[in-house]
Amino acid sequence: MAQETNHSQVPMLCSTGCGFYGNPRTNGMCSVCYKEHLQRQNSSNGRISPPATSVSSLSESLPVQCTDGSVPEAQSALDSTSSSMQPSPVSNQSLLSESVASSQLDSTSVDKAVPETEDVQASVSDTAQQPSEEQSKSLEKPKQKKNRCFMCRKKVGLTGFECRCGNVYCGVHRYSDVHNCSYNYKADAAEKIRKENPVVVGEKIQKI
Repeated sequence: MAQETNHSQVPMLCSTGCGFYGNPRTNGMCSVCYKEHLQRQNSSNGRISPPATSVSSLSESLPVQCTDGSVPEAQSALDSTSSSMQPSPVSNQSLLSESVASSQLDSTSVDKAVPETEDVQASVSDTAQQPSEEQSKSLEKPKQKKNRCFMCRKKVGLTGFECRCGNVYCGVHRYSDVHNCSYNYKADAAEKIRKENPVVVGEKIQKI
């Protein structure tokens, strides 16, 4: 007995690769791609192609006549064109003279620029050799902080007491009457009182 096998038709995709399923009736393309294909065929068929017979007829009707007399004429025309393309010696000499003149101008301009640059460098070196007062002050070494008692020369470090006279003292010699301080406290206090309490003077009475 013949065994009949039913092959299930597997759906195939469009042959153009658009992603939709194709149909064998439309050459394996989907309906949209098939319509576009038909439109392209119609537009290509509608274009008027130039007849090839006209070209052949024109070539037959206009044969090329090449005789022995026409060859020298063509050769003479080629010689004339080649001679016209060659540069004349007068033009070459003028170009050489112009290039020499331009090179001389460039050399003179360079010679003028060299002394100017030398003057600028000399002025810069002069200003660099003369340090300003601010630079000299900044180069001075800062004063070392005193860390010994001015009277007993005991090392006090951070525990020292700095007096208004400018010296550092230990806990014993920190008082002004002990180390015979030279600072005038009375004059300083009087000046401070004078600044804080200005004298108020009333206006003078004008006599009639």
